[in-house]
Amino acid sequence: MNLAKPPDAPTTYEGLPGGIGVSRLRVYDWPAADGLRGGTPHLHLTCSEGYAVNDGRGAVQTLTASGFRQTPLSPGALVWFTPGTIHRLVNEGELTITVLMQNCGLPEAGDAVLTLPPQLLADPDTYRAAVTLPADGTEEELAAAALRRRDLAVEGFTALREATGAGDPEPLAAFHRAAVALVRPLAAEWRDRWRAGASAAAEATGAQLDRLEAGDAGHLARAAVRSEQPAARGRFGMCGRLDVYDVA
Repeated sequence: MNLAKPPDAPTTYEGLPGGIGVSRLRVYDWPAADGLRGGTPHLHLTCSEGYAVNDGRGAVQTLTASGFRQTPLSPGALVWFTPGTIHRLVNEGELTITVLMQNCGLPEAGDAVLTLPPQLLADPDTYRAAVTLPADGTEEELAAAALRRRDLAVEGFTALREATGAGDPEPLAAFHRAAVALVRPLAAEWRDRWRAGASAAAEATGAQLDRLEAGDAGHLARAAVRSEQPAARGRFGMCGRLDVYDVA
């Protein structure tokens, strides 16, 4: 048989299925200028994202080139969206979510751009100064910085939503261009993470299929079980306080 993968191709992948990332999110209940409570609007450039709602109620507001949408969130709901979807979580009461993220490690490596006003997207240094939380800040200082960047992103999101609703696509297109310019220097490093994660998971499945077709059961003897507790609890994230897992 002519195998599609070389005979020594790895047949195991010990990350989460498909090379995804997972975290537990307690959505911010800070009120914004529009009276809504919740997180920081942003988009991802290469990662689809999913929400499995555990507790509480709220909504996710999304903005794409096709327009604005608000999707209710309640316990048991499953919602997901593709790269390029600007999303903002709204907390209407104790909203807690399990977040499933494509390409484990990429969002943490910068695959998220906040909808800041255009002048703060002009270059990487300006953007980083607006969004980076103080490394050694106190709880109060971290909360204040997270709130400031949330409010700036809501300001930018509101302008984008209004322009799109009025039939003017250029502000959203300009935001997309600015986001690509900000992350372009990171793309090569992201590719390495993708190869070690989601791509490796798919390659392992391909190698397993090749060996099944050849009647080779060897990979079954290399089965493994892994269990993790959160590597960090209550971290200030873009949309709320995060319990994060080291599953890369």
